[in-house]
Amino acid sequence: MAYTVLARRYRSQRFDDVVGQDAISHTLKNAIKTGRIAHGYLFTGTRGVGKTTMARILAKSLNCLSVDGPTTEPCLKCDSCVAVNAGDDIDVIEIDGASNTGVDNIRDLRSNATYRPARGRYKIYIIDEVHMLSTGAFNALLKILEEPPGHIKFIFATTEPNKILPTIQSRCQRFDFANISPADIISQLKKILAEEKIKFEDDCIISLARLANGSMRDGLSLLDQLISAGAETLTVDMLEEVLGQPDREKIYSLLEKISSSDAASTLWYLDELLNSGMSCVGVLDSLIEAVRDLMVLKASAGANQSIVILTKSEKESLMKIAASFDIPALVYNVSLLEKLRWPVKNSDNPRALFEAALLRLALNEHFMNIPELLSGRGAVKSAAVQLKKNTPVISDSSETVLNTNPRINSGDRDRSITVAALKDVPVISVDFGIEQVKENWERIVESVRVGGNGRVADLLKKAQPIALRANVLSLGFSDEFSAKLCQSNGRAEAIENILSAVLGKKIKAVYEFVSAGSKAEAAPKPRGAKTSRKTMDDAANMPAIKTVLFGLDANIIEVNEESEEVKN
Repeated sequence: MAYTVLARRYRSQRFDDVVGQDAISHTLKNAIKTGRIAHGYLFTGTRGVGKTTMARILAKSLNCLSVDGPTTEPCLKCDSCVAVNAGDDIDVIEIDGASNTGVDNIRDLRSNATYRPARGRYKIYIIDEVHMLSTGAFNALLKILEEPPGHIKFIFATTEPNKILPTIQSRCQRFDFANISPADIISQLKKILAEEKIKFEDDCIISLARLANGSMRDGLSLLDQLISAGAETLTVDMLEEVLGQPDREKIYSLLEKISSSDAASTLWYLDELLNSGMSCVGVLDSLIEAVRDLMVLKASAGANQSIVILTKSEKESLMKIAASFDIPALVYNVSLLEKLRWPVKNSDNPRALFEAALLRLALNEHFMNIPELLSGRGAVKSAAVQLKKNTPVISDSSETVLNTNPRINSGDRDRSITVAALKDVPVISVDFGIEQVKENWERIVESVRVGGNGRVADLLKKAQPIALRANVLSLGFSDEFSAKLCQSNGRAEAIENILSAVLGKKIKAVYEFVSAGSKAEAAPKPRGAKTSRKTMDDAANMPAIKTVLFGLDANIIEVNEESEEVKN
């Protein structure tokens, strides 16, 4: 006897058996009970959510021979119910809209519809993928659909309701089938495995529900494929071996290397995934999904996180990685990776594009301004978006120390800190002045670097303590650009937390420009000071600069004019 796949063997037989479509089942049952049965129904929704199944159940309910009229509980044993289940009932005609698209097909339907049913109460036409009908076929259907004979019922099913003429939709009762929730898919898969007497790991079923993407049929097809492997117990490892799904831990490791700006390891983990047999598009899809889960976990920290489908170990791994990102960064990452999907899919060299994009994510904090870029000083860096936010935090307790773990989340309310990057730099007593700050400034900056926050340390190294009034510390900069960086992307809070940790009390930092002739060392004119719009427009129109702007997808925010001494 031929094997029957799970999706057919466990197909729902009654309204109450349909998973995840309770509202539709209730409405149709009530319509049958009250005798308010429409002559046309339109079932819409993605694949595998129960459209055709519901159409067959409705047909069985209307034509069941074990009762005197339509019933909400078909017997499933009479000739009509058995034939409908098999798809060969003489009074329930199932038509594939994709292969019967022409006007002639609908004309045949209209001519046959005039004949009464052979044994049932109604002659029922179930047209699947009805959106594939041509415009002429739809128009031919209009008249009989609006005023059909009393013994005719139409049930249309489609995945693309937007392609169906409004004149057709207005003649039907429309029911939108929702995607089936992961919890319902997991419950149904476990129930089927219990009946099949097959052992399984819970994490494997959770992963299958994620892959099903709201479709019960997809979930059952994947389960069938796993069972065919012949293993005694279904495990998570089988997803990679049998279904070709990437190892989630490798995807998370790749994300972790991106978060730590480790370019070499980023490329290594990508190479591992591609060498395991995955395509660039497959890895990219898995990476987008992982970043999306990361974004949701980060945004819903402390709240209900049921909108992500993750095993316990996967959730723990992602929560650790989430501390290295902020939400705007993750939003940007998802957007960038999704935009990359089409070029990677259609490129002759997709790997190069993919690697370049991942390096862009990993090295995003490295940037420089246009004059430095054109003069060849330093490495190319992008200041457009800061994708990671390694913000140190301080304790609310009286014992204040600096955090050296770059993955502490600056948004956490529990700000307890561990560490001692400042063990060689004694905390300055509460009775201190600006002179003490100046004397210890270099040691403060180096302690920040030892603590793992090199970017902030580089900025503070350019600053000079100028004045200390109450708890407000004025820092002088020789250029406007560095001062702006100190106040952007959450660095202002980081700097204030660092200074508060070192100085032993809450410090507010303000930023000033140190001009020539001031008490501090003479400095050149701040970069970009009083730059006119005309100057910036002239610079943007220069061929070399225009090329750089186009390549970096950037805009000019300031123009720096070098002095004659620098030029010489």
